[in-house]
Amino acid sequence: MTDHGPRSLNELEARLARDLELLTLPPADWVPPRDGVLDVAIIGAGMAGLTAAFALRKVGVSNIRLFDRAPLGQEGPWATYARMETLRSPKTLVGPALGFANLTFRAWFEAQFGRAAWGDLGKIPRLQWLDYLNWFRRVTNPPVDNDTHLLGLSGDADAVTLRLRGPEGEREVVARRVILANGRDGLGGPFVPPFWKGVDKRFWSHAHERIDFAALAGKTVAVLGAGAGAVDNAAEALEAGAAKVYMLIRRAEVPRINKGLGAGHPGIVLGFHKLSDERRWDQNQYIADTAVPAPHNSMLRCSRHANFAPLTNCAINAATPDGERLILDTARGTTTVDHVILATGFAVDWAQRPELAAVAESTLLWRDRYVAPGKEDSEFAAHPYLGPDFEFLERKPGEAPWLPRLHAFNFAAVLSHGKVTGDIPAISAGAKRLADAIATKLFIEDYDHHWRRLHAFETPELLGDEWTEAAGF
Repeated sequence: MTDHGPRSLNELEARLARDLELLTLPPADWVPPRDGVLDVAIIGAGMAGLTAAFALRKVGVSNIRLFDRAPLGQEGPWATYARMETLRSPKTLVGPALGFANLTFRAWFEAQFGRAAWGDLGKIPRLQWLDYLNWFRRVTNPPVDNDTHLLGLSGDADAVTLRLRGPEGEREVVARRVILANGRDGLGGPFVPPFWKGVDKRFWSHAHERIDFAALAGKTVAVLGAGAGAVDNAAEALEAGAAKVYMLIRRAEVPRINKGLGAGHPGIVLGFHKLSDERRWDQNQYIADTAVPAPHNSMLRCSRHANFAPLTNCAINAATPDGERLILDTARGTTTVDHVILATGFAVDWAQRPELAAVAESTLLWRDRYVAPGKEDSEFAAHPYLGPDFEFLERKPGEAPWLPRLHAFNFAAVLSHGKVTGDIPAISAGAKRLADAIATKLFIEDYDHHWRRLHAFETPELLGDEWTEAAGF
């Protein structure tokens, strides 16, 4: 008989529960508790944080708590600055499922809409992915404190202290390990080219902040950039009724090939972090230099509008206010616009993260270990140089002994570990590696406890009445 799969979320959740039962997961807690101390605190309850939390529970580490500044159900970028209609990733990627077929997006989708609808689905709608992640959170059931902001970190050789502000006010939480699963801007924020910092803010917005697109109706808008963020924001402006939208691109051609797809296989997922510094830098720099193009569907979303105009070889030399408008002097001439949207991405920029000031002061950066010749000004120089377990390392040994208890499971780990910390394709592999590493460290730190426990174990398998002692030979 053909198994047509679960026909409702209730059925799917029952199957998932059965999977966990058959695999005896999660295992019993084995980490000795410490009064008032978490084993792991996770900053961020979006996809990375949820996946890390479930991976930890799979290896028996359950004394954890997640903290996210967003309201319940709004974690991650999906309902805020992400403006694409659909995800770039193929619908078949298993994402955060951690090896459970009944935890995949496909299982969730088919349980509600059927296999025929799955066959008809092209790309995953952005907000539907958020719905799936909210379901993932519900069925994996991690302990999460929403509306909670990280204010600072400190610690000693034994633990990290987190200073937090939530609905109940400020408090401190102590944890043996801390995971920063706080997204693409986790160690910085939107990248604003120095030139634009001198331009009156009323004339421009960054693509990764809230924008009143309705206010752009009937206006002329320039979008700087050629990637996904550029076309998504251009499309939003066009659909809100902008009179004209220019996409201004410094490059001679619109990027067309996503080189990152050429490195999407298990070998690089498993082995990238073992490469030499030179090879890790070179691969990241090559992909950055060749640029990641906008998704096919996203570009079509713009080009269906006759008032959309991409212009290559169009670097901006100057921007001069003219009343309520802005005159742009570009390599292709002068134009006047009403508003500019900077689709210039994110940067590791420690100054934008005052809560990480103690980390910035003492952590080892890539510039301290290796910079490719001629790339001294590269954005990668400011990335943290992470250890094999995603851990931060001290720039000066002994200066901040708590730093190796802090793990970067965000975009800033890409230079050290590759794309296993934030993007959908390899998030499960990254979370498994991280959870296994943390479990290993907790075991080693508590070895004396486990040694005593071994000696104290007295549960007999044989009771002594299973045989009769022989009288002799």
